[in-house]
Amino acid sequence: MRKTLLGLALACTTAAPAMVMGASLTDKVMEGAKSVHQKAIEWRHDIHEHPELGNQEHRTAELIADHLRSLGMEVQTDVGTTGVVAVLKGGKPGPVVGLRADMDALPVKEQTGLPYASEVKQDYQGKESWVMHACGHDAHVAILMAVAENLASVKDELPGTVKFIFQPAEEGPSDYVYKGEQHFGGRLLVDEGVLKSPDVDAIFGLHVTSKAPTGIISYRSGPTMASSSDLYITVNGEQTHGAAPWDGVDPVVASAQIINGLQTIVSRKTNIMPAPAVVTIGTIEGGSRHNIIPDKVEMSGTIRTFNDDVQKQVNEHVKQTAEHTAHAHGAEAEVTIVDNYATTVNDPELTAKMLPTLQKVAPQRVFEAPLVTGSEDFSYYAREVPGLFFFLGVTPMDKMKDAAPNHSPHFLVDDQALVTGIQALSALTTDYLTSE
Repeated sequence: MRKTLLGLALACTTAAPAMVMGASLTDKVMEGAKSVHQKAIEWRHDIHEHPELGNQEHRTAELIADHLRSLGMEVQTDVGTTGVVAVLKGGKPGPVVGLRADMDALPVKEQTGLPYASEVKQDYQGKESWVMHACGHDAHVAILMAVAENLASVKDELPGTVKFIFQPAEEGPSDYVYKGEQHFGGRLLVDEGVLKSPDVDAIFGLHVTSKAPTGIISYRSGPTMASSSDLYITVNGEQTHGAAPWDGVDPVVASAQIINGLQTIVSRKTNIMPAPAVVTIGTIEGGSRHNIIPDKVEMSGTIRTFNDDVQKQVNEHVKQTAEHTAHAHGAEAEVTIVDNYATTVNDPELTAKMLPTLQKVAPQRVFEAPLVTGSEDFSYYAREVPGLFFFLGVTPMDKMKDAAPNHSPHFLVDDQALVTGIQALSALTTDYLTSE
């Protein structure tokens, strides 16, 4: 095809218009992504400078909604608190594709030195906190805003419908406290019917990562990112003088044994052949003075798995281990496990079908990703409809050695990576719609 077009270009001056007319819909959006790249950069810088925590994304939501309305879309605001959902109806009948981006930032004090670095503070769990887009959600929003403009430009040729989902609180709402309630944005939006009316047939999303060079795309079929459960253990004993421990019940010693016991859950009690698992205790607090045995100790941690059955096994073993170990020391353990994120599972059939599209977007730059023990509430969309979630590298090759990880106050995004994200989500949409 390339040789034929070159020959035509040499033969006559009308070749360029003929090439445009003959271009496929995906070719058009691939090219169109380049024209909205600069806008995406400007949007990202603006959002980065004005980050907002989960369920406080009012300014970000307004910016998104105004842009989508300018494109002539039907727009819903205040979805699941601050979410924005818009529908682009193509000129031809066909399936419905969902595209999702998360909007929220993190309670992190930025230390990048960028000219558009955040100086924002917001309330986080009752305390004033610095706020930063330390996980790249500013890039996700800017990419999807650009995709919306790109696809709107070919609206009449689209054989189907596109639903744009801008989601709050992927990291959890800023006022989150554990009560087993559904506070996280993805689960809340799914429960409120974001995948209905019109019903979504397939959904796509991406996440930027500093662990890969700019423009690299990585994916994994099946389980991709871990489930995440918050773990809270309170060990109740009986307070007494530190010089006479026999007069009370020591929850500190019981807690130490519980922590040791929890480390055997993955190594000895759980069948991890289907998928790996992680159990971590991150905090432990108890007591007020060096010579007083306290009446209680409180611990918190996280549980990560890649399989529902494994998650159930681990949760049960954690509860049993904590309760029985405490009882053996004359104490009592109260265990609360809050399942915040499900395992993110890429539909194998959809992944295989759309892999050629990713390879077309990033030739020789598409690789299979390893399992990621981080978590994503994109998982809740992918539990309802076939989903594909992939990763986009955002670190220049010469900076890879010193690249700060996501959630770091030094986390950086290379703006040149945005065009690959725009092309990928645009092309996945048009290829899916035209193949159905």
